[in-house]
Amino acid sequence: MTVRLDAAGCVIRPWTVEDAPAIVRWADNPNVSRWLRDRFPSPYRLSDAEAYLHGLAEDGRELAWAIEVGGEPIGGVGLVMGQDVERFSAELGYWLAEPFWGRGFATAAVRRVVDHAFSDLDLLRVWAVTFDANPASARVLEKSGFVFEGVERSAAVKRGRPHDLLVWAHVNPVWRLPEQRAPQSPIKGHS
Repeated sequence: MTVRLDAAGCVIRPWTVEDAPAIVRWADNPNVSRWLRDRFPSPYRLSDAEAYLHGLAEDGRELAWAIEVGGEPIGGVGLVMGQDVERFSAELGYWLAEPFWGRGFATAAVRRVVDHAFSDLDLLRVWAVTFDANPASARVLEKSGFVFEGVERSAAVKRGRPHDLLVWAHVNPVWRLPEQRAPQSPIKGHS
């Protein structure tokens, strides 16, 4: 994936294998992994980062980008594409290094990826879940245009405790089925 997206104060760019040490530097933090899925390792080792980066090329359903500030990746944002009847939707996920929390980078990254999902990936819906005890992540989604849809009661167990998952979604207001769209002229500027 070669898409590079400019966002407010940061750049959303493809991960590279050279990013592995930076991933470990920022992701090997129990406060970062606290409210992420268990597939996000803790502790986070170099071998985990390398496996993740090499696995991205093999997983055609996951689109993942680095959130870069000052020339260094400080977090990640991605979409897991839906299948079958959910083929026009994707689940959003993101993480950010703790020293960069509260500075607007997560919100900027989420907004830009959702814009890309709607305008370039032709998605109807982008959705995400947050843990009940993670109001900061819920606030990122709210500021990015997501609407709270409901609670999945006791849907997750994290660090030995059950948690509710809060479901959020952002729906593309101008989406149409491909067959319902106006035909495009093959020559730009002519109709």
